[in-house]
Amino acid sequence: MNHTMPTTCPTTCFTRPAFTSRVVPVIVLTDPAHAVPLAHALLEGGIDVMEITLRSAAALASIEAVARAVPQMHLGAGTVTRVAEVQQVIDAGASFALSPGCTDALANAVKAANLPFIPGVMTPGEVMHRREQGFSLMKLFPAQQAGGLGMLKALGAPLSDVMFCPTGGVSTENLKDFLSLPNVAMAGGSWLTPASALAAGDWAGITRLAKEATAIAHR
Repeated sequence: MNHTMPTTCPTTCFTRPAFTSRVVPVIVLTDPAHAVPLAHALLEGGIDVMEITLRSAAALASIEAVARAVPQMHLGAGTVTRVAEVQQVIDAGASFALSPGCTDALANAVKAANLPFIPGVMTPGEVMHRREQGFSLMKLFPAQQAGGLGMLKALGAPLSDVMFCPTGGVSTENLKDFLSLPNVAMAGGSWLTPASALAAGDWAGITRLAKEATAIAHR
């Protein structure tokens, strides 16, 4: 099955992310100087997307650095939870955004800004609500606590027109199982960019992790 995501959403006027990797690194950066070498390390490992989360004061500066220096990287802003953050991440250079959840105000803001967005959901009701707003790619978060593989399989039957990016509890050990599901477009996780490797500047180690994940995704 071809899991490459289309670049446009047929029910809305805004576009969806166009990256090809089925593995999305979820990244917390505390030093903007790490952003560019990290982006290059991921690209070398076959991953053309990175989600820099708004979980630190260095996030926006890190997004700006990658946007300027590594234009071939599909750059996402994660943990976008407030309306005011939408314009901030756009100004920083993010090409799409993700959220652990979603409010109607946030959904309206990203649509008004024409920013590709992956809203977070956890229940069938939330999935249906976001689908009514035009979203067909959603982030199941936290995936394991929400039911993991079993939940995704259960959602697939009645909501077969929705695709998911599970995040939260995804690892090398279960990545293949998640990506094997027909309603999983991609999966995200923080194991690709461990804090210890970032602190040590172990870019070769991160490239190895990226190559490992890419190999799993291609099986």
